[in-house]
Amino acid sequence: MTKTYLDFASGAPLHPAAREVLIAAYEHGYADPRRLHGPARNARLLLDNAREACAEALGVRADEVTFTASGTHAVHAGLLGLAAGRRRVSKRLVHSAVEHSAVLHAARWHADRGGEVVEVPVDATGRVDPAAVVAAAAPGAAVVALQSANHEVGTRQPVGEVAAALAAYDVPLFVDACASAGRSPLPSGWAVAAASAHKWGGPAGVGLLLVRRGARWRPPFPVDERADERGIGFENVPGALAAAAALQAVAADRDAAARQHALVARLRDGVRASVPDVDVVGAEHDRLPHLVTFSCLYVDGEALVTELDRRGYAVASGSACTASSLEPSHVLAAMGALTHGNVRVSVGRDTTDADVDGLLAVLPEVVTDLRRRAGIP
Repeated sequence: MTKTYLDFASGAPLHPAAREVLIAAYEHGYADPRRLHGPARNARLLLDNAREACAEALGVRADEVTFTASGTHAVHAGLLGLAAGRRRVSKRLVHSAVEHSAVLHAARWHADRGGEVVEVPVDATGRVDPAAVVAAAAPGAAVVALQSANHEVGTRQPVGEVAAALAAYDVPLFVDACASAGRSPLPSGWAVAAASAHKWGGPAGVGLLLVRRGARWRPPFPVDERADERGIGFENVPGALAAAAALQAVAADRDAAARQHALVARLRDGVRASVPDVDVVGAEHDRLPHLVTFSCLYVDGEALVTELDRRGYAVASGSACTASSLEPSHVLAAMGALTHGNVRVSVGRDTTDADVDGLLAVLPEVVTDLRRRAGIP
């Protein structure tokens, strides 16, 4: 059966622009860019080009961009590096209750080493109150972590407003932009940010660590004997170049956000209209354009995803960061939303109206059948 892929929030298929560049880069970018011979200088040129292209697409300086082994590593290094740079000022790390598990694990690592961690609650849409963030951080927190938008429900956070308020207390802001980078401009006011290439159609295993010039960032882990202290190990030069090519192509598609926003709006309305006892979560309008999450009462999420997959639709369920074990989502729990029977649908550059209509046609049948099996009339 032909699968309709609707899990772009977890990872997008390799963009055609990235595929072409990746093949060529493997032929010319294999050498260590820190060496002095000819092949190494070629690799260095490719790496510098990738850095320049990513910087231009994201609106940052090229010397603020470091390629990492993953978005998760960029989050860990970025957040803990800011905490390390501020350790003489404070040991308090503040984050929202709906951050990705990469942030939560970094916060736990920080706490295990004597740090203090404060979690800020969110409202029913998954959005923080800027005043609550500032109250938790001021005076004198080491760092605040606030995602640009949520990986599971798409709600955008008031990053610019929070950053402006924190500036009065000289508290730096770390932003996890993995869910939004490439789809929308980076928010303002951050000191360090992280992004992940596979979210926008670049190859998996390439992350971006963005450190603003002047930010008090220090290496939180053992360093490497390389020119850029923010990076560890031999850079994936072909991967970086392919990530940059995909990012440029996605950023140049001016109409993508509007197309995807319309498809998701159609999904939100269709699910509400056709499935009884369903909770469609997240902000209605101020959200990422490409994803929607809903939960169906009296239905097991794993069974729902499995049955939809049997009918040709690949969707996600559970927490965005622990979906392999299908644990209840800490994001939905923090929002006070239904955590079981959860489905996350995300559209991409090739998703069509027919794909959405097809899912809406089979979803009520699947939910009804699963409820019948569970003895629910």
